[in-house]
Amino acid sequence: MKPEPKKEHRWLQKLVGEWTYEHEMEMEPGKIVKITGTEVVRPMGDIWVLCEARGEMPGGDTGHMLWTFGYDPQKKAFVGTFIGSFMEYMWIYDNGTLDAEEKVLTLHTEGPDFSAPDKMTKFKDIIELKSDDERVLRSEMLGQDGKWSEVMSQTYRRKK
Repeated sequence: MKPEPKKEHRWLQKLVGEWTYEHEMEMEPGKIVKITGTEVVRPMGDIWVLCEARGEMPGGDTGHMLWTFGYDPQKKAFVGTFIGSFMEYMWIYDNGTLDAEEKVLTLHTEGPDFSAPDKMTKFKDIIELKSDDERVLRSEMLGQDGKWSEVMSQTYRRKK
């Protein structure tokens, strides 16, 4: 039984292709680290996409990352996962939503609090389509003060 793709599944297919990215994050107050890498996004049928990236990491290592994204019509939400070769935690996305203009996908998850590693906190990974050939990923973390703050951003450009 093959599921019929919904408009949300078709939206995810916009990510399919080969990309380069530039990543910025604050490793310590006032110290911004910039790294680069490549990503291949491929479809898994008409309803899932797999995003596999490799890039430099602080300290000179190479990181390997894998995202899965889909849409669950029963939950009426985008879902997915993220794993990276540089961490032991598997991030699970649920309750993801697409804005009315169909440009911004916000994925909700929970993970280790960077300021208190023995605690968990909420995160949002936000994928914004700037054009067919550019997108931005921003990650925000809910701080112990109850405020959201950006912890990293990544700009992707489609390879031509």
